[in-house]
Amino acid sequence: MFAFSHSGGGRKILWQEMWRHEFLEALQHDPVVIVPTGSVEQHGPHCPMDVDISIPLHLAVEAAQRVEDFPVLVAPPLWFGLAHYNLGFPGTISLSAPTYMAVLSDVCRSIHRNGFHRLVVVNGHGGNDAPNRVVRDMLAEEDIFLVAYSWWASVEAELLAWSEADEGSVGHGGEWETSVQLYLREHLVDRSRVNADVFPNPFSPDLQHFARFAERRRDTCAHTGTMGDATVATAEKGERVFTLAADRLEQAVRQYHEQPVRHYREFGSHAP
Repeated sequence: MFAFSHSGGGRKILWQEMWRHEFLEALQHDPVVIVPTGSVEQHGPHCPMDVDISIPLHLAVEAAQRVEDFPVLVAPPLWFGLAHYNLGFPGTISLSAPTYMAVLSDVCRSIHRNGFHRLVVVNGHGGNDAPNRVVRDMLAEEDIFLVAYSWWASVEAELLAWSEADEGSVGHGGEWETSVQLYLREHLVDRSRVNADVFPNPFSPDLQHFARFAERRRDTCAHTGTMGDATVATAEKGERVFTLAADRLEQAVRQYHEQPVRHYREFGSHAP
């Protein structure tokens, strides 16, 4: 589990630990709420099941702790995501796409109805990437505007520039996810089982960047469930990319705080 709980000496950032009067006070200062989303699923033989929720949750807490001049709250994370393709290995818990999107939508609606109108959904699981953007666009029709992205998108150029083996891909228990785990929670990485494997796209190399199927049971070439090369992972690389991703999240939160709350201004049901 995560050692993020409030110790009693300073400000709280975790939604579930706050008292009612603290929410009322936060609402007076244009707060931002970060919603981490991820998955509980196999991540190769060497990583724990919660890789994809641990990273966005750590990022959210890091960004919230850095910002002291206005409230940044971290909502309870959505532990489970769309992960049916990992059910070929034990340990995976998956939601259907409609269930996942309904849960995320209702969580965001609830936060919004509490008066918190600046939401950032930070995702750590590939299967949630497209559904999160669909939820973002659907909720806009209800006059709920949120930012939604997967953490690796914020450091895309650097992942490519810094990769030794995975050519910038965040992978699945590969170079980058394993590096971040080594930085955050080294004790949960089994170094004796670190490996390298790839997901076999059957299309020709000149088509693979756009022609692809949905994943199937993580049918990697060596059947390890890893996608990428974890043998080159290091805690130093993990710290470097995690710190940069936290910097970008902090910047997004600060710029969001400075903006007026978005609303529809013309056309449709939200016309003035």
